[in-house]
Amino acid sequence: MTLHGTSAPHDGEGAETFPSAAAAVPEVTPPDSTVVRTGGFSWLFPRRTALVAVALGALGAVVVALASFASSTGMSFGRTVEGLLGTGDAATVMLVQEFRLPRIMVGLLVGAALGVAGCLLQTLAGNRLATPDVIGVNEGATAVVVASVVGSATGTIGDWWLGPLGAAAAAALVVLCAGGVGTKGHRVLVVGIGVSTVIAAVTDLVMSRENDNTAGGVFLWTVGSLSGRDWSVGTPLLWVLVVLVPLALAAGNRLQLLRLDDELAASLGVDLRRTRGAALALAVALSGCAVGIGGPVAFVALAAPILASRLAGPTRVPVLGSALTGAVLIAAADALGRVVAPVEIPVGVVTSVLGGPFLLWVLFRDPADNA
Repeated sequence: MTLHGTSAPHDGEGAETFPSAAAAVPEVTPPDSTVVRTGGFSWLFPRRTALVAVALGALGAVVVALASFASSTGMSFGRTVEGLLGTGDAATVMLVQEFRLPRIMVGLLVGAALGVAGCLLQTLAGNRLATPDVIGVNEGATAVVVASVVGSATGTIGDWWLGPLGAAAAAALVVLCAGGVGTKGHRVLVVGIGVSTVIAAVTDLVMSRENDNTAGGVFLWTVGSLSGRDWSVGTPLLWVLVVLVPLALAAGNRLQLLRLDDELAASLGVDLRRTRGAALALAVALSGCAVGIGGPVAFVALAAPILASRLAGPTRVPVLGSALTGAVLIAAADALGRVVAPVEIPVGVVTSVLGGPFLLWVLFRDPADNA
């Protein structure tokens, strides 16, 4: 008797001996990955994902240089690069690194946080439209920050850490009203839109009761703005990302199994409730921190995961790619808002203008994915 064209050996009594089941099953490796082994450990290295990450990182460096150049009136691009690298004269280095670069870096961090939050929520709900700015999380963060300036004569935005508190409250309300996250995003999405509308109406009512100075200062932030943001708020957000992004990467690996089937994921050892709860908590914390610092910048959490998935392929949850894509989007949009008009346009307005056509493209291109 033969197996795969190879004669099977016999033992001393004439009985046929077959290879073990483990030996008969071929090793399966995804086509875009490489198995890396070290001693008794092995790791599936995603080649395509790594290549995309390197490309996005390089693109981000170019965007930083161009954004610094756009911010430096009368300075050549070569001098701007020298200022970024610290090789120029003292005045150039100070202008670029101390006055221009902090705002750009804060924009990168805000975009990365929104990108990861959007990726987790879209995967969790199984719907590309389930993002923090659609299901009410961003509106909750915005409402709490706006409430903190009620009665203020200066209109100065409150502490950034109020954003995560408002985001958590809004997320809890949405999940409670929707009866849980579930495996599909229909109910969460519909309830979230309703909660978002109510919270936005309350926020507008509060702002309408304030004086012109307060309302005018707060309004720019409520559409999404990085004006005046520096390392005083960027450093806390950096530490938040250092702690939460690795956890988001781990949650993304678990969520990848939930794409198949709940029963199959449970049979592979995935705790469904704990995985969904952790992913939701991470997304809410990241989006709340981002809104608390940069305001509710629209469409970045929607666009970044979709673009990252197109680049990295549909087989993975593109957490890292979403972070890099979101960072590039906000840094580029903020730079664009400073050069397209005589008066600076807030970054949230730029992303809204560009995000509308993108949303229509998503809806009409893959209608089945949004159902």
